[in-house]
Amino acid sequence: MTMMSFHVKLKVKWVNGVHVIEHEGGHLPFEADRRPLSSCCITIAITNTLSPHTLPPGTILYKTDPSMYPKGYFVQNTKFDFFNYAGLHRAVLLYTTPTTYIDDITVTTDVDQDIGLVNYQIIVQGSDHFQVDVSLLDEEGKVVAKGAGAEGQLQVPSAHLWWPYLMHEHPAYLYSLEVKLMAQTAVGPVSDFYTLPVGIRTVAVTESQFLINGKPFYFRGVNKHEDADIRGKGFDWPLLVKDFNLLRWLGANAFRTSHYPYAEEVLQLCDRYGIMVIDESPGVGIVLAESFSNVSLQHHLELMEEMIRRDKNHPAVVMWSLANEPASFLKPAGYYFKTLIAHTKALDPSRPVTFVTNTNYEADLGAPYVDIICVNSYYSWYHDYGHMEVIQLQLATQFENLYKAYQKPMIQSEYGADAIEGFHEDPPLMFSEEYQKGLLQQYHVILDQKRKEYVVGELIWNFADFMTNQSWLMKYILPTIF
Repeated sequence: MTMMSFHVKLKVKWVNGVHVIEHEGGHLPFEADRRPLSSCCITIAITNTLSPHTLPPGTILYKTDPSMYPKGYFVQNTKFDFFNYAGLHRAVLLYTTPTTYIDDITVTTDVDQDIGLVNYQIIVQGSDHFQVDVSLLDEEGKVVAKGAGAEGQLQVPSAHLWWPYLMHEHPAYLYSLEVKLMAQTAVGPVSDFYTLPVGIRTVAVTESQFLINGKPFYFRGVNKHEDADIRGKGFDWPLLVKDFNLLRWLGANAFRTSHYPYAEEVLQLCDRYGIMVIDESPGVGIVLAESFSNVSLQHHLELMEEMIRRDKNHPAVVMWSLANEPASFLKPAGYYFKTLIAHTKALDPSRPVTFVTNTNYEADLGAPYVDIICVNSYYSWYHDYGHMEVIQLQLATQFENLYKAYQKPMIQSEYGADAIEGFHEDPPLMFSEEYQKGLLQQYHVILDQKRKEYVVGELIWNFADFMTNQSWLMKYILPTIF
């Protein structure tokens, strides 16, 4: 059997001129079965055009003044602040399987005193007559547990737990789950084999804490983008390794995949480095009422299924984020997020679910359904320009109002200020390094207080520069600085 795996925005594929599959949505894999196949020419058509019902959503504005624009001229409008690249950002793979093969593995873990519990479920395609054997190996290659059958539980005495970076002397311990399949077919016996890294750990949420392996954890990290000045959104191993070295140098233990699922290689490194991940869907810029329609909701539900299917076995992934800064005050947002969160929890009951809000706590119709409140705020940046003296009062008020309303742990999921390297001003001026430093220090005073109560993390915006749309603002900022 020959399978083709694609990671593109949208969506039409032909093999040797024959249409085989369509798919809507980027970042996540999808595949098609094409057989028999001795040689092939794969043709892929992609568009990055966004509508109110895509994720992320967008609108098309036609410019109709014939004295200014040619006939049919239009621009793509979006409500997010990063560049809407086009093209292939992930791999296109052609691979074969036996006629009976391992199609999917789901692993969840638990801990009973010092015994690690590894629950597994294996989906086999192609036959109902097969035998599955599983073995769990430690980092030295020693078998520590064995099982048989497509579903079961392995028990690991004195298990090494998967711990985040800087929380244990041996963080990110990974076992290897080896799955062996044997099946009898009309043409004789066939076999398949797969190895899956497994981290044994537990995740739990209380009214005021996030717990990893029963111990309180504080998210200390950043937001990122898959973007760089050489390859844009194209995947780049050297850049990825450099980013992880910088994360460790910063002392960061977590990041959010703002604002879309990142390449799976990123999550694989997080598993091995012990970097915790808030895994976010492409639900950014959901601000129009029509983007909360049943059409949009159905697409979002399907996207979460794809995202969880791909990322469910990564121990580094500890939370699902469904959206960033949606207009959750709009009337349809309540039903939208209640349905979406319930669906996500049904798909994966082992992880907390959130979305990132910047809506006033009294008007937020989605916040009652999340497990953790993730809030974005930019005091003394998008308002009260230059007045860092008001940050502590405004930030403390934000947290106190949210906790009084919801009684849930909180993460300051975005905060910060833009700065231009080498630009210095005393007293601090916006866009200077001194202003950025001073703003962060004001936030840290309150964050250090509230983490003793119910704040469980902080993620600075942003880890590194990224591409945005060109804007008239550059006209005013750059001459001031240079």
